[in-house]
Amino acid sequence: MQLRALLKEPLLHFVVIGAALFLWFEWSGGGSGAASQRIVLSSGQIGHLAVGYGKTWQRPPSDAELKGLIDDWVREEIAVREAMAAGLDRDDTVIRRRLRQKFEFVAEDESSASPPTDAELNAWLDRHAAAFRIEPRVAFRQVFFSREKRGAGAQADARRALAKLKSAGTEAPMAGLGDATMLPQEVDPVPLSEVERAFGAAFAEQVGQLAPGQWAGPVESSFGLHLVLVRERTEGRRPDLAEVRAAVEREFLADRRKRQLAATYERLLAKYRVVIERPPGEVAAGPRKEGP
Repeated sequence: MQLRALLKEPLLHFVVIGAALFLWFEWSGGGSGAASQRIVLSSGQIGHLAVGYGKTWQRPPSDAELKGLIDDWVREEIAVREAMAAGLDRDDTVIRRRLRQKFEFVAEDESSASPPTDAELNAWLDRHAAAFRIEPRVAFRQVFFSREKRGAGAQADARRALAKLKSAGTEAPMAGLGDATMLPQEVDPVPLSEVERAFGAAFAEQVGQLAPGQWAGPVESSFGLHLVLVRERTEGRRPDLAEVRAAVEREFLADRRKRQLAATYERLLAKYRVVIERPPGEVAAGPRKEGP
């Protein structure tokens, strides 16, 4: 059943009218009560209830289900009004926090109404370039020499192998050189942070400084010694806005919401006189703040 057709159903109209009449006479004392005791559920609100049901259950509510939704809404409205009339909303931490959340959501929504311009985003990117900087990338080959296996001779063995590799050139075969290891001999272009995770910080720092196209070493890591041929290196850089626009816009809007919310509180604070009464004998952590 489509929502438009549902709203034209006579049964629905009967239920709404009946509920309205019942509430009017029940809560207004036969029509003599104050306007604040009227509970009105508009056709738009009924449609909203039906749409919400449809999103949850992937179908429109039946007549009986819609009546149940209406009855539940009316009960909730009654409970909220009676609870507030009895002062149950006062001094309740949960309610206070929920009201603050809703207030801040509304204030933050207002701050997001206008999208940022490219100029604003580029300026933000300039000020926070380090957070978005594209890491240096490096591709290399490496031959490993184990200190545990070779002991004091590891350094000398590595240097002899390095001389052979240099004389043979960048495409020199590595078979028969070094010791077996789970570390990869060929590393395709990866960010230096990934090299650090696999080989350690000291190794990554040294490899990031080696000139491409020649064998070098020995380079130390926590595993042992390495002869390294950097095949390719791309320097780190500040990205163009187009490359990181979504992330920059998200961070920009979050910061703008934070600043505008702080400004909203400062503006509203001027309406109040804040008095902080401390227990006798307590040393104040700071000056008292009172409004005008």
